[in-house]
Amino acid sequence: MSRREYDESDVRVRPGRGSRPRTKNRPDHSEAATAMVVSVDRGRWGCALDGEPENVVVAMRARELGRTPIVVGDTVGVVGDLTGRKDTLARIVRVDDRRTVLRRTADDTDPYERIVVANAQQLLIVTALADPPPRTGFVERALIAAYAGGLTPVLCLTKSDLADPDEFTAAFADLDVQVLLAGRGDPVDEARDLLTGHVTALIGHSGVGKSTLVNRLVPDANRATGVVSGVGKGRHTSTQSVALWLPDGGWVIDTPGIRSFGLAHISTEDVIDAFPDLADVVEDCPRGCTHLGPPADPECALDALEGTAHRRAMAVRGLLADLASTPDWA
Repeated sequence: MSRREYDESDVRVRPGRGSRPRTKNRPDHSEAATAMVVSVDRGRWGCALDGEPENVVVAMRARELGRTPIVVGDTVGVVGDLTGRKDTLARIVRVDDRRTVLRRTADDTDPYERIVVANAQQLLIVTALADPPPRTGFVERALIAAYAGGLTPVLCLTKSDLADPDEFTAAFADLDVQVLLAGRGDPVDEARDLLTGHVTALIGHSGVGKSTLVNRLVPDANRATGVVSGVGKGRHTSTQSVALWLPDGGWVIDTPGIRSFGLAHISTEDVIDAFPDLADVVEDCPRGCTHLGPPADPECALDALEGTAHRRAMAVRGLLADLASTPDWA
């Protein structure tokens, strides 16, 4: 048997990792469809194409977005299979700049911000007048978060058949916050009119009747409802944020019950800037003024105001005091 002779054609050369340089050109996704995120569930996002509730696709986050947070209310760009058929999956390739943001932290020492909802126009702060008892501190903190995030706050009181709302609402009268009654015996027409045509986020403690209110506003929502425990605290029934289409137009975003509302990410200036009339006044304050008044700030310009303006300034000062204090409202 003769010995075989080999030449270069017998040698198989595998290309090295660097033999084909990776292109730096990335698709610009200029043709991506615009959608609103309406649900989030374990790495999958429900996206309403063009904001149409009957045209929802399920999407994943594209690799190039990395860990970019995507929350309910975000406006995103999606590509891929947009038919919405079962077992199809699109890709979110772009997250547009947020117009408004509702943020919170776990507590006042936690530096990590959690985005609750994006692009909502209104924040409906749902509070029960009894069972569980109302907590002024929670409402104050929700108001601060709304003002700092660019949302218009609305106070919605449930279980109004169990207690008189006047005493509780008096604490917020000078902030010009709209108040709605949404007890079982109260019609929801006023709330429905206010929410129609807008994107509104609902927040509140567990057990205050938030999901019950959603079911009245959106009859086919079928949001789970629960009861209040023996220690006066509600149990979580909503576990994920979801945007629901109102019968006459607009979105209502139901969020899980909140048991902590830290504001570590918000400064005094963030709150003052939400009130343009007061922002102009505090320009005359001495450097380093915290606007809390005497004895800490004896020369605060807010104390020079009179009449309605003074009452409004003192109401805002109350918010600032709550921002500076350790909360006791859980």
